[in-house]
Amino acid sequence: MEANVNWLAILVASLSSFVIGGLWYSKALFGKIWMKEVALTESEIEKCNFFKIFGLTFVLTFIMATCLAFFFGGKVNVTEGMLYGGLTGLGWVSTAFGVIYLYEHKSFTLWAIHAGYNTITFIVMGAILGAWH
Repeated sequence: MEANVNWLAILVASLSSFVIGGLWYSKALFGKIWMKEVALTESEIEKCNFFKIFGLTFVLTFIMATCLAFFFGGKVNVTEGMLYGGLTGLGWVSTAFGVIYLYEHKSFTLWAIHAGYNTITFIVMGAILGAWH
């Protein structure tokens, strides 16, 4: 099986998750609710090792974007990329979180925050990969 992937598009798609996450988890959107749901304070967040968190986040989002690109195989356009990205985010990632959250007795609110972020992230990744194949 030969997949035609664009590594620059994968890099940009990976970085897009930082922009989306920065907005999504900001105080202007869902940051305050997320902090409450996971019982974190601002002082705890300030003490985090951001080099480690952002570095590993980049590695993980790069893997996510790479897998999505290989699934697409360079054969989707922007609209199809958004559709398949949305189905990936909502149909696979969010439902997988949902199963785990049920067993861990986590709140619907926390699930909705993470499900929304992941769905939007995969839609944007799909758009970038579809546009730039």
